Amino acid sequence: MKYTRDPELIRKVLGKKVQFILGDMACVYGGILAGCSFFGGYPITPASEVAEGMARMLPRVKGTYMQMEDEIGSIAAVIGAAWGGAKSMTATSGPGFSLMMENYGYAVMTETPCVIVNVQRTGPSTGQPTLGAQGDMMQAKWGTHGDFEAIAFAPSTVQECIDFTLEAFNLAEKYRTPVCVMADGEIGHLRERVIIPDEKDLKLIERAPATIDKKKFIPFTNSQTRKSKVPDFPTFGTGYRTYVTGLTHNEKGFPATDKQKDHEKLVKRITSKISDDADKLVMVEEINLDDAEIAFVTYGATARPAESAMEMGRKKGIKIGLLRLKLAWPFPEKVIHKLAKEVDKIIVPEMNLGQIVHPVREYVNGECEVVSAPKIGGEMHLPNELFKYLEGK
Repeated sequence: MKYTRDPELIRKVLGKKVQFILGDMACVYGGILAGCSFFGGYPITPASEVAEGMARMLPRVKGTYMQMEDEIGSIAAVIGAAWGGAKSMTATSGPGFSLMMENYGYAVMTETPCVIVNVQRTGPSTGQPTLGAQGDMMQAKWGTHGDFEAIAFAPSTVQECIDFTLEAFNLAEKYRTPVCVMADGEIGHLRERVIIPDEKDLKLIERAPATIDKKKFIPFTNSQTRKSKVPDFPTFGTGYRTYVTGLTHNEKGFPATDKQKDHEKLVKRITSKISDDADKLVMVEEINLDDAEIAFVTYGATARPAESAMEMGRKKGIKIGLLRLKLAWPFPEKVIHKLAKEVDKIIVPEMNLGQIVHPVREYVNGECEVVSAPKIGGEMHLPNELFKYLEGK
């Protein structure tokens, strides 16, 4: 799938440097800036504006937009486009994300770089289609079967929808893996001022093509051109013979479903290529933690009322700080454990009945009290609701 990123054309299509846009549209901007050349999707509230934006803009930068029959077809098309040479992307919400889980695992197993934007809504099932939630956070990590390492962003602002979608493409290419942008309906449908980054400030990771002799090429071994557990990517149509299967396969790509050692070697490599860099991948924001005795650990839209509650607490003399997860997976284990040694209590507000609170408790490892602050039903926490947790009520 031949595509040449044209910076001048992209700037022309995206328009003014400073804009006032939806979070969903910001994901579109981030994808186009990253060089996304294929979008396969199916409209679903509250993520439909991502598909609508891509349908309008992607053809204008000489990319391809394809509306599929459902979310299963969408992720399948995205995977196929990636193997054809495209930076590819889809967008969905809860029910569609559930449908994508089998092919999410297929992308992991075949080491296919792609980006999945999930603008979360309430559930289970159809739930409240127009209302935001954070109920899919554990699904990004555990939704597909088998052993794998997830990479998932959690934007709290419309600007971060641009920045994190762009960085999701970078990490997808770097690690040859699907990467999720776990937005929520509140951020996806929020309008805020954004700044389109200048071309000179963009740091794009492009696909490293296979360059070694075609006769000596081994598709699924460690990189043969650089020291990495990430294999070189032989794009279809470039003359490299590559068998791509979701079955356990050997280094040549051929099925090896009855070989324990082959499976262990393969899965340990595709997990450790990410887990080895877990500390490097940590992305958090720390506010007022230097003297904090209590801390909010939060992410996504919920970080906004949590920050207001923190300010209310500070005005009343309560030593409260905030740790915001920009990247939810890989989970910042060492950061949480360090925080637990410095505070007496951690409060985890989420728009679900408690998901990220579980790994928080795991890595606190009994060093301090951990309190879940859940809220469901499509409404965000109010700052005064979270303030009550500071008073112990």
